[in-house]
Amino acid sequence: MHGTTRRAFIGAGIATLVGGSKALGQSGTGRGNKPHVVVVGGGAGGATVARHIAEGGAGSVDVTLVEANKTYQSCFFSNHYIGGFRELRSLSHSYDNLGSKYSVAVIHDQAIDIDKDAKKVELKNSTLRYDILVLAPGIDFIEGSVRGWSLADQDRMPHAYKGGLQAQVLRSQIDAMPQGGVFAIVPPSGIYRCPPGPYERVCIVANRLKTTNPTAKIIIADPKPVFSKMGLFREAWKKHYKGMIEMNSDVDMTKFRVDPKEMTIHLDGEIIKVDACNVIPDQKAGTIAHVAGIVDDNWAPVHAEDMRSKLDENIYVLGDASNQGDMPKSAYAANSQAKVCASAILARLEGKAAAPARYRNTCWSWVAANDSVKIGANYTATPEKIAKVDGFVSRRRESADIRQKTYSESLDWYSDITSDMFAI
Repeated sequence: MHGTTRRAFIGAGIATLVGGSKALGQSGTGRGNKPHVVVVGGGAGGATVARHIAEGGAGSVDVTLVEANKTYQSCFFSNHYIGGFRELRSLSHSYDNLGSKYSVAVIHDQAIDIDKDAKKVELKNSTLRYDILVLAPGIDFIEGSVRGWSLADQDRMPHAYKGGLQAQVLRSQIDAMPQGGVFAIVPPSGIYRCPPGPYERVCIVANRLKTTNPTAKIIIADPKPVFSKMGLFREAWKKHYKGMIEMNSDVDMTKFRVDPKEMTIHLDGEIIKVDACNVIPDQKAGTIAHVAGIVDDNWAPVHAEDMRSKLDENIYVLGDASNQGDMPKSAYAANSQAKVCASAILARLEGKAAAPARYRNTCWSWVAANDSVKIGANYTATPEKIAKVDGFVSRRRESADIRQKTYSESLDWYSDITSDMFAI
């Protein structure tokens, strides 16, 4: 299956829950005498699961969504903002409809601790009890993964790998580059959010500089020897941005370093002055997952059939924070997992068996004007993991018509997923 349609995407909803809780009982931990589901994190996973549990529960379940930010700014498609193809407001979304349409209690606060025995979430300003807890905290960064860089340097060398202000910082620095200046990007190693993201960003930045600063240079210092859609990106760089991009693969990160104060990078024994530098550090599950004690190494292991934590049966973990198997860390994947999770939680509250889990993902990448590529797959739950069933990827040297359609498809998907998340 190549991509998705609006009908198929929206159709993958949740059946209505009839009656009260049988499996957990009516504990009275919510706003009434109903089972209480608390969701921490309001992104592609958290907002989706909160909406679908509330919608499917049809008033029989209390749902509380805890999200620190009053407005959601999507990290996905932020590259388009950096490139000047979208306004920042087009990436900003309100949680209001979750409350007005589905009676989700949205609390703008930060979760700081979890008492698994007492089934309590400690917020900065209050405490919540839960019957079921869903964690969708996204990512945090591993300090020290790029020598010379820390979170304290993010305004000098922005990561721009979370939604919001960082994308603005990076765009401003790129626009302020002198003619013939140097932009450097340091992609992460290991497992990280949106595997093609750094390389789409190279295309986006190169396209912007090609118009405003055609003699500028882009340096990639990549710790990996290979990366997602590598052949497609290399083809695009050669076709659209020839001579602008210097690719350094399999960089030894024990020798590489950055100096945010001096705005330099140290690469292969050379100190290179840069005018803008995008450092994307290695990543791990959001901090609250570590605080909760449900993380094995950097990520939270889950059961493939329902995204339930392998370390606590009353906690589910969605999206980027989870260690689930073959699915990449993407907004599409988180949204897909959230629907399976919502259905499983509703079935659990009814004391019924959940429907078999089916997952899907597609990642689109902009490479030039009206020219996008994609990769994706369908997945199923096995006893060991979420396993890939089949997949697809754009071909090299595709026609302009196919690439245009792929680009249009990506715009439709953004509209679809944000509508699904926020009940627009």
